[in-house]
Amino acid sequence: MSTITAKIQIYVPHEHTEMLIKTTNTYREACNYLSAIVFQTKEINQRTLNDLYYQELRNRFRLKSQMAQSVIKTVIARYTSARSNGHDWNLVKFKCPEYDLVWNRDYSLNHNRFSINTLDGRLKLCYEKQGMQHFFDGTWKFGTAKLVYKHRKWFLHIPMTKEFPEFDFTKVKHMVGIDLGINFLATTYDSQSKTTFYPGRTVKHKRGQYKALRKQLQMRQTPSARKRLKQIGSRENRYVTDVNHQITKALVETYPKGTLFVIENLKHVRSATEKVCVRHRYVLVSWAFHQFRQMLEYKAQLNGQQVIAVDPKYTSQTCPKCGHIERENRNKKTHSFECRTCRYRSNDDRVGAMNLYRKGIEYIGTVAAGV
Repeated sequence: MSTITAKIQIYVPHEHTEMLIKTTNTYREACNYLSAIVFQTKEINQRTLNDLYYQELRNRFRLKSQMAQSVIKTVIARYTSARSNGHDWNLVKFKCPEYDLVWNRDYSLNHNRFSINTLDGRLKLCYEKQGMQHFFDGTWKFGTAKLVYKHRKWFLHIPMTKEFPEFDFTKVKHMVGIDLGINFLATTYDSQSKTTFYPGRTVKHKRGQYKALRKQLQMRQTPSARKRLKQIGSRENRYVTDVNHQITKALVETYPKGTLFVIENLKHVRSATEKVCVRHRYVLVSWAFHQFRQMLEYKAQLNGQQVIAVDPKYTSQTCPKCGHIERENRNKKTHSFECRTCRYRSNDDRVGAMNLYRKGIEYIGTVAAGV
């Protein structure tokens, strides 16, 4: 089973904007009201909260029945998520206008219209249809969506779920090792011994410009500077997301069905870079490697492919020809690799991709052996 979040823009006529703003603001106020109670009582049992505060939510905020239920679920989910992520018990605040929508109750969606329940009745609106057509083939299930108002535009975030057949590792037709980095965002080595580099220097330069501009704005400490900082942050996030989309799309479209992608498990990349020079640390720890992996995983699954993440330890220090492991094999300054034993030379990112490819072969071997 695979779940992806479709983010689509909703086109709201001027005369209906006030209805949605009123609904989302009221929903946020109700969430903050209940959140303050949960913070004090530490009660997150849905049935208990429903018995105690359901009627109060309806009377105080004039919410409809399903909206009151949704507020309770939203607040519980936020506290449960914070606790599962290891955060301290702090008051959860809902700052932005939002509205959680239950499929076929609060909202519905078809090829032509988006229908939403508001405090003042139901609205039928147009939405951006590009890229949405395949979700209506009957194989996708629509989950609880979130209506978001951002940058004076309305967006709908919908989790889409679909059942996929389990990937058969014994029938892998193609394998690709993918080394992730900064100078080359991705370097691949495949079953045809072909290496492909996805350059990252332009991206690195542009993010350096964002960093310098952010530093200047932070020094000013004015309301306009703080507003500009938010705009810069959002713009950079969109830029990074777009780059990751482009590379992952290119990867899944380049290789056939039955391909196995082998990437590094970079879960602890932030803690691993604590010894990196401070002026380089921002670039190394802030790139969205996790986002890249998520995008590649769901796109590969849609295309009949699979992604596995392996331990990246020594992948850039191991000679892919003789297997000799030594830190001095790699020169980080020149991004080169030369084995101290057999004198094999290559680009260090290419060597990393070759070793990941080798680990993929080993993984297939253990699966075939039933280990």
